[in-house]
Formats: sequence, C-alpha cells, structure tokens
Amino acid sequence: MSTVRRLRSASSLLIVPGLLLSALLRAETETAAAPAQVEAAPAPAVEGAVTEELASLLKLGKGLSDRGDFDAAAIAYHQVLKNTLTTPEQVQEALLGLARMHRKEGTLTKAVAVFERFLKDYPGDARVPEVLLDLGRTQRAMGAHQIAITRFYSVINSTLKLPKEGFDHYQQLAKTAQFEIAETHFQSGNFAEAQRFFSRLRLLDLVPEDRARAHFKAAYAQHLGGDLEGAVRTFRDYLEQWPDDENVPEARYLLAVDLHALRRTQEALAVTLDLLRAEKSRVATDPKRWAYWQRRTGNQLANEFFQNGDPLNAHTLYTALAALSDEPSWQLPVSYQLALCYERLGMTDRAASTYERIAAAIDPAQLPNLAELGRMASWRRSHLDWRQNLGQHMTSVFETKEPKPAPVPATPPPSTAP
Repeated sequence: MSTVRRLRSASSLLIVPGLLLSALLRAETETAAAPAQVEAAPAPAVEGAVTEELASLLKLGKGLSDRGDFDAAAIAYHQVLKNTLTTPEQVQEALLGLARMHRKEGTLTKAVAVFERFLKDYPGDARVPEVLLDLGRTQRAMGAHQIAITRFYSVINSTLKLPKEGFDHYQQLAKTAQFEIAETHFQSGNFAEAQRFFSRLRLLDLVPEDRARAHFKAAYAQHLGGDLEGAVRTFRDYLEQWPDDENVPEARYLLAVDLHALRRTQEALAVTLDLLRAEKSRVATDPKRWAYWQRRTGNQLANEFFQNGDPLNAHTLYTALAALSDEPSWQLPVSYQLALCYERLGMTDRAASTYERIAAAIDPAQLPNLAELGRMASWRRSHLDWRQNLGQHMTSVFETKEPKPAPVPATPPPSTAP
C-alpha cells in the first residue's frame, strides 16, 4: 500500500472524536491488567499516547517532505492540525512544516497562506522573525518584490521587540534581512538601490564571507546598472581585498568584460590572461567553478578580438585556452580557432598544417561530436590549397613579360644617284 493510502486509512483512526485507535487499544489493555489504575486516570494515559502519535506524524511529515513525497507529507501535517488533542506547540510545528513543504514543492501561494496563518495566530512567538524571512523569500520568488521588501523590514523591526535572550541570534537575523533587502532590489532590476544597500552592508560587523559577498554584489550591481567605470574600480578593490573568495573567477570575468567594453583592450587582455594562468593551487579549491569562468572568459574575449579584426590578441588568448586541458573535445576546437587566426595573420602554411592535424585526429566513429569539426577543417585545408593555386594561376595569367626591343635598322646610305 502506498504511503498516501496508508496515511488516509490512518486518518479514519485518528479521532473518535480526537482519539487514535491505537491509543484506545493500549488503554484497554492497561485496563485489563490494572483496572484500579485505569479508573483513576484514563485521560492522561490516552492523551499521552495521542501526543506521542502526533509527534511521530510530525517527524514523518518532515521526512516525507525532505524526500519529495509532498502529497503524503501534506496528509501527515493536516492530520496533526485536525486533531483536537494537538498541543499548541505541535500546531505551530505542523504549520511551519506545511508552509516550508509547499515552498519546496513550488506551490508558493499555499505557502504564503500558511505562513500568514502562523503570524496571525502566534504574533508573539520567538520564531516570528524567521517566519517573516521565509515569507519574504517566498513572495520574492512569486515576483512580489515590494511586498517582500516590506516583510524583510518587518524582520528588523520584530527583532527589536523580542527578549534579550538570544540577542546574537536575532541580531544575525536582522543582518540577514538587510542582505535580503539588497538582494531583492538586485533581482528586481533596481541596481542603484542594490548597490547602495550592498555597499552599506560592507560596513557592518559581518563575518568575512558575508563582507566579501556584499563587496562582490555591489560591484555586480554597478556592472548591470551600466556604471562600468564604477564597476571596474569596485571589482579591482574586491579582488585586492578578497583574493581567495569563491566569487573571484566570476569577478575577473566581469572585470575583463567591462574593460573591453570601455576599449581598455590591453587591460582586458591582462585580466583575462591572469585568470587563464591562475595558479593550480587556487584552481584546486573549486575546480568546476574556475574551469567554467576560465573557459567562458577566454572564449568570449578571444572571439570578440577575432571578430573585431584583432587576430593577434585573439591568438594570444586561444593559446592560453589551449593550455587548460588536453582533452580532444577541448584541444581540437581551440586549435581550429588558432588556425583561423593564422589565416588572418597571413601564416597560411601554419594554418594548413593545423587544419590537417585536426582532420587527421578526428575519427567520426570515436569522436562523433567532433565529426563536423573534422569536415570543416578538411574543407578549409582544401580551400587554402585552392586559394594558393588560384593565386599562382592568376599571377601567371597576368604576369607581363618585358618585350625585347626591336632591332634598329641600319641607316641607309645616302643616295648617290646621278
């Protein structure tokens, strides 16, 4: 029987009214064994058993939600909420579990409704700031950015009304709410406000990781807002202050893009080469992240150089890209780009030999994803031969030989006619 069917069957046992059948059975067994005790206090024994069963249902609901069985989890939580013997603490736990389950499931409207019910029924609960944070994040995910910002401000206000016990925890919640306000401005496209809030966060007493994140996002907001000069300055400050932060590879990419857009070509080239030639010890901290941003940055800048008529700088970047991996799926496409650069630079022999090497290395049966690249390389190799032969032919056709001068006839002797 499925989990959902078992839970639905159990719901018929849940209350007569409000008593689990299992609890009744246990109570009857205890009555037969010790009738005097049962007559004295039957209700506490039954209530204790029900409370235990409800606690098990709450645990079951969380487990089902964690593994994605949302229908069964919802049944478990609703059984707790419908039970007349559920304690206030269990109701609160069931409401929060149900709301977070709906958010995880993606039924955000339902999640908002349950969070709001909790706030209405338990306005003085110590978990109100956390619930407001969850509610704000859910409403932001729905696109209600301004309402979400209002919720995050409510988090800050609510932490001021709570008891001093747990002050550090509530202070951290208030800082988190400020981060969420900045992030909501960022996601809504209000980059000027996002930059202002993230810059302000850098001045707070935050752990280093959070200060680094605020610094990076402030620069990112300037980049997306079109303040490229400001973004360049902020990215450089960030890279100098936080050289080991996880966002360093992406920051180098964005800095290179902004420098290139500002026509500061050599600076963009230098930043990109620094990223591509990063020390292996740094790359090893997060190989996938570094590999992604190295390849994206190098490819994008190299392609832009090539398309804008700068094959020399493109060649420099493609050469650095080639050193990133020995895998054929990486090496051969980069080699093809290098061959195109050789053509543009007039190094036709070097281009031809590179195309020939690429075509020879690709066996369509072994490397089917590179079969088209092999055909393109063969075509360009043939095209180079054709161009060379055509050039030689045209030279021979239009070659003008200097004509030999006609012999000068001898001057006839003067007439001696009588």
